[in-house]
Amino acid sequence: MTPARQQITAEARRARLGPRHLLTPATRAATPEAVADALVALHATDPATVYLAVAARMGNASVGELERALYEDHSLVRMLCMRRTMFVLPTAFAPVADAAAARAVAVRERAGLAKVVDEQLGFDAQWFTATQEAVLAALAARGEATAAQLADDVPDLKSQIVQSPGKPYEARPRITSRFLGVLAAEGRIRRGRPLGTWASSQFRWTVAEPHPELAADEARAELVARYLDAFGPATTEDVKWWTGWTLTDTRKALARTDAVDVDLDEGPGHALPGQLDKPPAPEPWAALLPGLDPTPMGWRHRDWYLDTGHKAELFDGTGNIGPSVWWNGRIVGGWAQRPDGEIVTHVFTDQGRDAAAAVEAEAARLAAFFGDVRIRPSFRTPLERRLSA
Repeated sequence: MTPARQQITAEARRARLGPRHLLTPATRAATPEAVADALVALHATDPATVYLAVAARMGNASVGELERALYEDHSLVRMLCMRRTMFVLPTAFAPVADAAAARAVAVRERAGLAKVVDEQLGFDAQWFTATQEAVLAALAARGEATAAQLADDVPDLKSQIVQSPGKPYEARPRITSRFLGVLAAEGRIRRGRPLGTWASSQFRWTVAEPHPELAADEARAELVARYLDAFGPATTEDVKWWTGWTLTDTRKALARTDAVDVDLDEGPGHALPGQLDKPPAPEPWAALLPGLDPTPMGWRHRDWYLDTGHKAELFDGTGNIGPSVWWNGRIVGGWAQRPDGEIVTHVFTDQGRDAAAAVEAEAARLAAFFGDVRIRPSFRTPLERRLSA
């Protein structure tokens, strides 16, 4: 007889979020590296998200600490990997993410650009290799360079391609960004310091060493184990969505871990053995998380921590979440930065005095972290637009 699977309630999952994932005031992380390690990886499509995700989880976060980790110690690395999404993750874990997800992404990125430049510009595979070497040589000579400087050194990068021909939104961009993106995806170059503030999306480039090659199957199993440690219990669909893998690869990777089958509110799921015991109730906590934060972007199924009636306010049309307000393991509202720097919050339903005071304290802490820097999320949501007006 097959033993009954353990039921893990939404309440137990929310209780685990505080100390393990969001971090309570009593368990704030000490370093940016610790934050990234706890979350597996930090979303980096919007550069500001990296800094704000760290600031929300550290006791005394500073821009300088994260810049040290990214650009001096290189203990954190920015790379295109799971779901063809830009992440920042611990450098020591980068080879695993590379073998499990980034390598396949890089192959598709290179093939896609090679096809376009061959069809539209007549640039063949030999040209691609020669241009790659020219870019690497130019970077080695300069030490670091902007995309514009590299295009001056390697003029073919200024070549233009046509996107969406005949459409109202037809565009003719240079191939510079896409070509450099391919080299970055392959681990040959990396993004250095931004040109403006820490919230800038324009970076300098430097030469990098490709990651050591690991066996893909073993790397996928290790990545899933790390994911479940941070995000579990989770469903197969959660894992598939977060990694961007096929269903077959997802199931094979899960089978190579120590995960056991459990029942969640949304259906069958997976948990590591240490997640079967009911976690102790954490101290009350609040958090103001940025758009695309790794926590709300960690699961395909979100009903256990978000009222479905509020999704339209907090997400854009393609499923990207905006800035969110959390109280004791649930999203209860959103926030925005106004042009004068004020952090304004909106809570959908009254959570009580303690919640209001905690949210206000987090808003003040966030405003202090911003200082004179102003941001606008890359993906804007209805609530964020109204609050920032």
